[in-house]
Amino acid sequence: MSINYKSHVLVCGGAGCVSSGCKDVADAIARGIEENNLQNDVRLVVTGCIGSCAIGPVVTIEPEGTFYQKLTPEDGTRIVEEHLVKGRIVEDLLRKDESGKVYQTASEMPFFKLQYKSVLRNCGVIDPANIDEYIAKGGYEGLKKALTEMTPQ
Repeated sequence: MSINYKSHVLVCGGAGCVSSGCKDVADAIARGIEENNLQNDVRLVVTGCIGSCAIGPVVTIEPEGTFYQKLTPEDGTRIVEEHLVKGRIVEDLLRKDESGKVYQTASEMPFFKLQYKSVLRNCGVIDPANIDEYIAKGGYEGLKKALTEMTPQ
């Protein structure tokens, strides 16, 4: 049976975020999801690198794309209680630049704004250990085309 989740919590599991404590943040979020009985509404996924190692651990909440940075396990608990349970953005965990401008999503941030991911477009978006997610995002389409539509030439 497939579950249609209301939210996906994507915890960066890249090396930079691992070294800054993403596992403890993910564990705190998992506990919060369970304590608030959100297992059927919220899916927690530890992804590949999202690409912002200097501000990790980072978490993105989908579908709205809210991007939280420099998290602690306590922040993970707050994200569950405020964002996932009450629907309120935890503003002090959002990215701010030197001028004080606040960015709610990664796509708004200058670091990400002009980037185009081709080969790594699913990195930070899917569970890298789940082949079904890769296939659902178009994985192996090139191989399929090569095997079914193209000639050796």
